[in-house]
Amino acid sequence: MAAFRRLVFAALCAGLIAGVLTTLAHQIGTVPLILQAEVHEQAAQPAASHGHGTAAAWEPEGWTGRAAYTTLTDILTATGFGLLLTAGFALRGGTISWREGLFWGLAGFATFTLAPCLRLPPELPGSEAAPLVQRQLWWLAAAASTGAGLALLAFTRHAGWAVLGAVLLVLPHVYGAPQPEDHASHAAPELLAHQFVVAVTVSSLLFWLSLGAASGYFYRRFASTDSPG
Repeated sequence: MAAFRRLVFAALCAGLIAGVLTTLAHQIGTVPLILQAEVHEQAAQPAASHGHGTAAAWEPEGWTGRAAYTTLTDILTATGFGLLLTAGFALRGGTISWREGLFWGLAGFATFTLAPCLRLPPELPGSEAAPLVQRQLWWLAAAASTGAGLALLAFTRHAGWAVLGAVLLVLPHVYGAPQPEDHASHAAPELLAHQFVVAVTVSSLLFWLSLGAASGYFYRRFASTDSPG
């Protein structure tokens, strides 16, 4: 029970820190680009679609509402991934500190951001995309394959497992991600879309580095409080 409590407390503390830092990065980097894209998206919509009794999609009201929901989402997301990291620490065993946590954070960045984004980059509002279910399935397959491949390369010494790990790393990209039928249908300018991909990648790197380091730090700190004497 003490070990489980350590995992949860470490994930909560790390998730709070990483979530707040990521929210600041989003407010500076990604949110302004999303607001610009929404302006282009609304301008591209046919005038006939307005004023005919169509129900508008719900969205937070004003900057305060957006910031509150963004903060809540970032903290919950960081806490969930923090639980995965601390569970990985417990399964791996050995000494864990914030330095080791940084490497785990880099692996998380490669697994959940870098690898999927190579074939399925983040998209602004108004961008044409493949069907949502297909994109979600490919993203899950790419993340699982990349995570398994990195684990085999990092934690095994047999050449056969290393080869399998390398195959798993490239397999999703050889198969390819689902693509939209009309690649030219984008309401937002191409430069804005590129800036968004960079902003999302940078904020995600900050997220994973801070989450990994904080998870390692608090995991070790709560481990010392759980030890007898």
